[in-house]
Amino acid sequence: MVKRVAVLSDIHGVLPAMEAVLAEPDVTGADLIVLTGDIACGPQPTAVLDLLRGLGDRVAWIRGNADRELVEYRRGLRDSIPGPIGPSAARGLREDQVDFLEGLPTSLTLPVEGLGTVLFCHATPRDDEEVLLVDSPLEQWAQAFADVGPEVTTVVCGHTHMPFTRLAAGRLVVNPGSIGMPYGRPGAHWALLGPDVQLRRTLLDVPSATARIAADSSFEQVAKWADYCLNARCTEDQAYEIFGRQTRPSGP
Repeated sequence: MVKRVAVLSDIHGVLPAMEAVLAEPDVTGADLIVLTGDIACGPQPTAVLDLLRGLGDRVAWIRGNADRELVEYRRGLRDSIPGPIGPSAARGLREDQVDFLEGLPTSLTLPVEGLGTVLFCHATPRDDEEVLLVDSPLEQWAQAFADVGPEVTTVVCGHTHMPFTRLAAGRLVVNPGSIGMPYGRPGAHWALLGPDVQLRRTLLDVPSATARIAADSSFEQVAKWADYCLNARCTEDQAYEIFGRQTRPSGP
């Protein structure tokens, strides 16, 4: 049984945001840090992976769709990646880092004090790109959980970059939001689990972080990218419009 879990999702290769969250006392004091995917696809992928891997067994890893796409790009299995920064991030990874991302699991289940058996995944338990939002119909949540065992009482996911908690299909659902690419409001969003659920936000010195990212990255449009992402210039309304156009799996 794990007492306290810090959940960090959708880091997207933003080192200053990652460092700020790791410095939080509740993250430092957590028994385990769980990364729910989309870790490296961003301006500082190598540094972010090295920092997190240096924490050893304190970190449990889950691969997200963006991590999978980096691997597929490097392996020659695809010739493009959604979003402008993906190819640059893929080229920046060392071969050992590509191998590491390729070997990551897509989900993790463990008991957390106060919450019971918790399943961690990136988007949903059945698909690393499926879009489910706080207001998605209950039948869509039920379909996404069709193969999840009855012992699982809490599901923690990421992918949509907007934090929320809700009940769906008899389970508590938690989305911590995004560390490096928040939608709706600035700040590095994360969650603390055990014995309850706390949605947390770490504020950044955005101009300083943007300047540092611009100095570190080889991506030509990195300053514009960092300004857009760290200032959360994608609003909730824009995010919902984008997600509403994406195709969801239609059945279990």
